[in-house]
Formats: sequence, C-alpha cells, structure tokens
Amino acid sequence: MDIAIANDHAGYELKVHLSNFLKSQGYKIIDMGTHSADSVDYPDFAHALSTAVEKEIITIGILICGSGNGVCISANKHKNVRAALAWNSEIARLAKQHNNANVLCLPGRFITENEAEQISIAFLHSEFEGGRHERRVNKIDV
Repeated sequence: MDIAIANDHAGYELKVHLSNFLKSQGYKIIDMGTHSADSVDYPDFAHALSTAVEKEIITIGILICGSGNGVCISANKHKNVRAALAWNSEIARLAKQHNNANVLCLPGRFITENEAEQISIAFLHSEFEGGRHERRVNKIDV
C-alpha cells in the first residue's frame, strides 16, 4: 500500500521516524514534504497531500503538525477527504471504522514516536464497517 505523508516544521522529526518505521513494515511512503525543520506554513503541505487524495492519486495519507489541528482543518476543505485527528490507537481505529477516514492527522508535539507508530498501524489495519456508518458518512458533504 502506498501512503502519502506530509508535515510542517513541528512534525518533521516525527515524520522522518514514522516514514522509516512504516517502510520497515512494508509500506511504500510518498514523502510530500516538508524536508526540514525550518518554519513553513502547514496548509501548503496539507493541501498538497489532500489534493492527491481528492484526485484519487493516492488513497490514504498521514499529516503531522504540532497539534494536528491545522493540517486536519486544511485537509477537510477538500472534497472526498475525511481527515481525522488521532492521539491514540482507539481514536484512529474508530476514525477508519466509523468515519471512513482516509487521512490520519497526528499531533507531533503531543505524542511519542512509539505512540505514532501504534496509532498509524491501528489506522492502517482498520476497515470501514459500512452499514449505519455509511449512511452517516454519506451525509458529510454539503
């Protein structure tokens, strides 16, 4: 599975770690930047990744910024993007199972590398349950 990953300066170190971890698990990582800890504007990277999801170039993404909120808000401006902020594995699992999330947003300043690994694996290994959840997800777009 190909996974796009992007970050701002606050998420850079965690992105490097998480990318290496996911590669070791057999995932192909598409790194959409930033490529340093120099200050940048998170929407630039969130929009690039989300545009790729919106255009179905990729099916799943991970975004990282300081709190996870900025990239999540930016990503959710895109049609057919369902970005979810997760700070533990259960939230990540439910985001996929109940909300059919296709972009995982991580709070780089508030979770450890190990937690990021566990959260990402929970998200990637979960499946959308459909059923009553599908009806609700279909009501998201306005």
